[in-house]
Amino acid sequence: MDQRLSDPRTAPQAPSRSDGLTAGSLTLRPLLPGGDLPLLAMPADGPLAPGGWRDLLPDIRAVVEERLPQAGGLLFSGFGIHGDAAFRSFVESFGKPLLDYDFGSTPRSAVDKGVYTSTEYPAHQSIPLHNEQAYTLQWPQTIWFHCVTAAATGGATPIADSREVFRRIDPAVRARFAERRLMYVRNYGNGLDLPWQRAFNTDDPAAVERFCRANAIEFEWTEDGELRTRQICQAVARHPATGEEVWFNQAHLFHVSNLPPAVRDSLLAVVEDETELPRHVFHGDGTPIADADLDHIRTVLDGCTRSFPWQEGDVMMLDNMLAAHGRGPFTGARKVIVAMADPVRSPDFPPDFPADLPAA
Repeated sequence: MDQRLSDPRTAPQAPSRSDGLTAGSLTLRPLLPGGDLPLLAMPADGPLAPGGWRDLLPDIRAVVEERLPQAGGLLFSGFGIHGDAAFRSFVESFGKPLLDYDFGSTPRSAVDKGVYTSTEYPAHQSIPLHNEQAYTLQWPQTIWFHCVTAAATGGATPIADSREVFRRIDPAVRARFAERRLMYVRNYGNGLDLPWQRAFNTDDPAAVERFCRANAIEFEWTEDGELRTRQICQAVARHPATGEEVWFNQAHLFHVSNLPPAVRDSLLAVVEDETELPRHVFHGDGTPIADADLDHIRTVLDGCTRSFPWQEGDVMMLDNMLAAHGRGPFTGARKVIVAMADPVRSPDFPPDFPADLPAA
């Protein structure tokens, strides 16, 4: 993928005013051709001074309420938001408690209460498209990203419409995944994956066990004192507000075929069973997932990808069920921070379990 993305905001274009809800305050237009994801929102009278977004908050909220379920994502640009504290103030203005990043699958660091770094993978690596925590039975419906420092080159946060992904998946593959669901298996620590202490944000094994029991996660402690978990989750989901079906899983990330061939072969050579891999995924009945199915899924995701370069101060707000996100490789310094809200629980979740994700 070319790291030098052109910025569609610099093209000579007169954005049209939004509906009467926001006339005189915001302008809205699709950022990219071929669809509304993401919908670009900018102050009608030009870039704002720091904190100026507060004066436009009623219109911002109205745009989010009306347009986010349609577009799947909004990009706020020029609203005078820059830095950790300003970002947290902006996301908290929506009145939604921010969520902790518990049972995480990638390394992140807490920046502020409820605000985290984006995934801390090496700059040369790409992170495939995914819906946040789609490998669980509970996930955030809303996720925000804020560009504090734009990379010298690359570093985009590509996105894709999960409704379109669902439509493009071969019907036979879609039916197979939906019927069988998915079983995610994780082996923490040993220098190969996140240690369980970081994934669960605790050093207390008893606290881990309580979390697992409360979230329908099977667990076992191995002979070397490390943790193994299994959880059966959805492959597709229905949006609780719009009723639309979406492709909603991380099989293509967790499967060993996602690794470079040399790494994959090395790992398979040292384990007796694929359930001993740092992370892996099977159909919910424990049968293997065909590599051809995963290749097809990755091809569909690639075909649905929409990408643009960050500008410092940008805030992207996604409906996590309607839009997947990833990360492109980059050079130079890059700082993009994240916040999440609006816990959703899968209909497959046992009815007598706790109803909410922990708030930050």
